[in-house]
Amino acid sequence: MELKGRVVVVTGGTRGVGAGIARAFLTAGADVVVCARRPPERPVAAGGREAAYTAVDLREPAAVEAFFDEVAGHHGRLDCLVNNAGGTPYRLLGEGGAERHARVLALNLIAPMTASIAAYPWLRESRGSVVMTGSVSGTRPSPGTAAYGAAKAGLENLARSMAVEWAPEVRVNSLVLGMVRTELAHLHYGDEAGLAAVGATVPLGRLAEPSDVGEAAVFLASDRAAYISGAALLVHGGGERPAFLDAANVNKEN
Repeated sequence: MELKGRVVVVTGGTRGVGAGIARAFLTAGADVVVCARRPPERPVAAGGREAAYTAVDLREPAAVEAFFDEVAGHHGRLDCLVNNAGGTPYRLLGEGGAERHARVLALNLIAPMTASIAAYPWLRESRGSVVMTGSVSGTRPSPGTAAYGAAKAGLENLARSMAVEWAPEVRVNSLVLGMVRTELAHLHYGDEAGLAAVGATVPLGRLAEPSDVGEAAVFLASDRAAYISGAALLVHGGGERPAFLDAANVNKEN
């Protein structure tokens, strides 16, 4: 229970990747608060312990500041913020207009910045850390989710700048995620056959589980990562096999 006594906030921690992260911190002994606009269908729990839930719209700065003041006031401290809330529907740039794409940017880039700034005084006091939940969509072309990819690229740069500005009191790192199997994975990859086919394109042979992401987040928040800041940890199962290798008609295995 290496994080016993630590207090962790996971935004968007009520389902999917966020719930996996919250459960990993609970297992590590931390007191966990998850926030989202809507409550989970059932409490996020692990090892006989439950995460507390608070309703917050991360796009409202005043509400975000009040939320972090409440968490720190109740627990007496804040040790880690995991900026996980985000996501996007599939939408080509020519569809829906700029306003819809701007909302994706607001949720995936502006909201994490808002939360980080609100949490900063408490994290500085505890010499804590921030973990950004990024994506490989921010490091490669992201057709159909271009605004999301742009936001995730900006988020990684924001994390690197924060790591310099807020050092040495607060460490800031990013998790760069590949494809994760969540309850909404079918919206992106299809049915079980589609999920299996997509997983087969990953060098490790499967999609990530939310628990895989959670373990990586716990590591970055723990004392084992005490000298890691401004880093981006790839959690993508080895990445993607380059398409040209399969298209070429030479150097093929028999």
